[in-house]
Amino acid sequence: MSDETQRLLEAILFASAQPLSVEEMHERLPEGADVGAALMALKDMYKGRGVELVEVDRSWAFRTAADLAEALSVERTVEKKMSSAALETLAIIAYHQPVTRAEIENIRGVSTNKGTLDLLIDAGWVKPGRRRETPGRPLTWLTTTGFLDHFALESLIDLPGLDDLKVSGLLDRRPAIDALGHGDLFGEDAEDEALQKDLSDVRQEALEKQAQEGHE
Repeated sequence: MSDETQRLLEAILFASAQPLSVEEMHERLPEGADVGAALMALKDMYKGRGVELVEVDRSWAFRTAADLAEALSVERTVEKKMSSAALETLAIIAYHQPVTRAEIENIRGVSTNKGTLDLLIDAGWVKPGRRRETPGRPLTWLTTTGFLDHFALESLIDLPGLDDLKVSGLLDRRPAIDALGHGDLFGEDAEDEALQKDLSDVRQEALEKQAQEGHE
């Protein structure tokens, strides 16, 4: 690996607004460049510095070192907050993907406004997946690399578990579901176990996907 290849890759990663895949780097580097070696060299070079090279969903980007986040945080007034409906929809997609709109509505207990999905798409956090091979062939929804990058997650395996969600206060009573006769969604042991199974399934699917991609 030449120093020129490493310097060029460093410049490409700094200039990119989004994480880059290895394939995208190959397209921008001279033919025969050893992208893997250059990435490892850059990762070692920046390790422990204020800016580090990190992998996000099999793509690479320079990011501020995690231990400096608090020192760099700036409080400011946000003019428009994401609605609770959008946050609920995002959470359902993250933990149940690939999931259809009808399934999202079934979990939430209320219909989903088209504008809610549009908002998440505009934010770059969700994207359409494959159509389900069922009557009507409904479209499924998935989270994006941008979602992982925004929430500092390396992969879906890093999504918080049930206990983490409870501590953060994100699990509470859901009136819309209570109205359907299910009671407190997260107040019964059996329901806790069901949600825990969903979280485990998400992690297992992510692990299997990574293993499959590693053999390709």
